[in-house]
Amino acid sequence: MTARAADRTRYERATAHLDAPIAVVDLDAFDANADDLVRRAAGKPIRVASKSVRCRTLLERVLARPGFAGVMSFTLAESLWLARAGFDDVLLAYPSADRSAFAELAGDPKLAAAVTVMVDDHAQLELIDAARAGGQEEIRVCLELDTSLRLLGGRVRIGALRSPLRSPAQLAELARSVARRPGFRLVGLMAYEGHIAGVGDSVAGRPLRSRAIRLMQATARKELAARRAEVVRAVRTVAPDLEFVNGGGTGSVQHTAAEPAVTEIAAGSGLYAPRLFDNYTSFAARPAALFAQPVVRRPGVGVVTVLGGGYPASGAAGADRLPVPYLPEGLRYDPQEGPGEVQTPLLGAPADDLLIGDKVWFRHAKAGELCERFDELQLIEGDRVTATVPTYRGEGQTFL
Repeated sequence: MTARAADRTRYERATAHLDAPIAVVDLDAFDANADDLVRRAAGKPIRVASKSVRCRTLLERVLARPGFAGVMSFTLAESLWLARAGFDDVLLAYPSADRSAFAELAGDPKLAAAVTVMVDDHAQLELIDAARAGGQEEIRVCLELDTSLRLLGGRVRIGALRSPLRSPAQLAELARSVARRPGFRLVGLMAYEGHIAGVGDSVAGRPLRSRAIRLMQATARKELAARRAEVVRAVRTVAPDLEFVNGGGTGSVQHTAAEPAVTEIAAGSGLYAPRLFDNYTSFAARPAALFAQPVVRRPGVGVVTVLGGGYPASGAAGADRLPVPYLPEGLRYDPQEGPGEVQTPLLGAPADDLLIGDKVWFRHAKAGELCERFDELQLIEGDRVTATVPTYRGEGQTFL
């Protein structure tokens, strides 16, 4: 029996009493992935990205483990919700225009002490000040550095379109603006190298592309390490008491941790290990988050149809954004239909062994986005469901 077949046996036994659709997290795999992230971080703390988890119970579980400290959130409303729930170190990874949430932040000392907001533009400081509604609490601020790789004199750009701040002089200038502005305190720097951390360097069946990605990433790592160190030096001349310099992502943990200028690593997707993280040479994680859909039709030989399943991930549309049939092994989509909103035909020899009501297990392309489809997660240990816990959605929270 293959390891995947053994996992299927465990999942089937654990969820025999549950009707699909369901979503599960294999805690044995989740904990093993957490341990591997800590190993790769080599002593630097990991700030867990809530966007990739979207379940308070599992955020609490991973933060209770040695090597993890703090949350990286994705909206200001989520940041405040987590802070009210007792999370005392929440870094908002994206700028916000949520005026009512800024008013709440500026008016509550507990929230203001727990939450750090992201800024990369003077206009964002203006917006926050205009939104205070009389609140006088000091706002903790983090500046974001553009990590993109520029080639051919800047004519070629590789990396996400995030911060406009690229040079040490630009970061230092905004740092001075924060320092001069009453009601704000600069406490951190962040730089997310998505073109390194979020792009697999071993694409199945594409050896030339994989080699080109590895070459690009090696070049990008070298350039960014030097520039990030210069930026940190420049900003520390303005804010010598800077609390943290955050960098990385699941795919680059060990490389970013090796930079002396970086004090902490961000990671989250590696806990669930969705399908987009299968294509890396530097690490191998265990799939921990899956969802199951029930077989509801058998249209013919070598075909079954499951209910729903059309859960595409965000990003540029393409086959890599689709969930994949995972268990039993050997199933594939009908190219004429693909995964559908209300039904998904699946082809392959294993279909003939499936009965009406049986479960087919899928892996989502991304990590936390799965939780936008399900109210709860079944937590599996060994071959038992040991807890049923709400996702953000299950707690009535849909932040985006």
